[in-house]
Amino acid sequence: MIPKTAIITGATSGIGKHWANVLVDRPDEYRLALVDIDVEGLHAAFTPDARVRLHRLDIRCAEEWRRVIEDTLRTFGRIDYLFNIAGGGRPAFFLDQPIENIDFVIDLNLKGPLIGMKLVGDVMVRQRSGHIITVASLAGLSPTPGNALYSAAKGGLRNAAIAAAIELRKRGVSVTVISPDLVDTPIMQRHLETAGAEVALTYTGVTLTVNDLERAFVRAMRDKPLEINLPRWRGWLAKLNYVCPSIMFALYEPMKRRGLKRLADIRRQRLGKE
Repeated sequence: MIPKTAIITGATSGIGKHWANVLVDRPDEYRLALVDIDVEGLHAAFTPDARVRLHRLDIRCAEEWRRVIEDTLRTFGRIDYLFNIAGGGRPAFFLDQPIENIDFVIDLNLKGPLIGMKLVGDVMVRQRSGHIITVASLAGLSPTPGNALYSAAKGGLRNAAIAAAIELRKRGVSVTVISPDLVDTPIMQRHLETAGAEVALTYTGVTLTVNDLERAFVRAMRDKPLEINLPRWRGWLAKLNYVCPSIMFALYEPMKRRGLKRLADIRRQRLGKE
């Protein structure tokens, strides 16, 4: 078996770190370029060797993307997968957002992944093969009060990924977008420590684990679907809200109360406080 080459963004923590460890443990199957803006954390988590390259990458910077891509091609000869995982939010009600957060959230969750899709996509088209797997969010399927910037960015990312999938399929390149509900990662831990009503809708559904995302990645690689929503039923509810957004005028307050109660319950279980 010829090993496949994958770039994984956001490899220092959360989903990206877990998935990187899964593939690191398959040395005969994968060669990896693991990237993150936190290069010290990256080196603390992984040991570089002949099949694992570690790079600092600010995904918002095209030149840093080019440097990583050039090194990956020089070292491994090709790129079979891009796992576009890095992202993050700064939840707040819209008028409470500092103006600089608009650039930060849009650049990190939309601009950065699109730069990667474009530059790695160019390589894959030349190869006539490859698969781009991008992590968006169910917040991108449905307008989310309290998280409008993140919702806008992830919605744009989902739309762009689906459009690119249609454009690139006949050129040998697959694109899959995975939109999960809340995932238990360090971002969720920060919610538990500091967040309030602005994240309430995030806690109205289920809490996924990094193992759920691992299974979604495996399915994406096997079946090459256009889209995976986790869980599926929440995806359909989010799409219904997108089609009929005015229903949120009636549903928002009861959903907010439900989300705040669940957030408080999780805080008691994990932190021992209200």
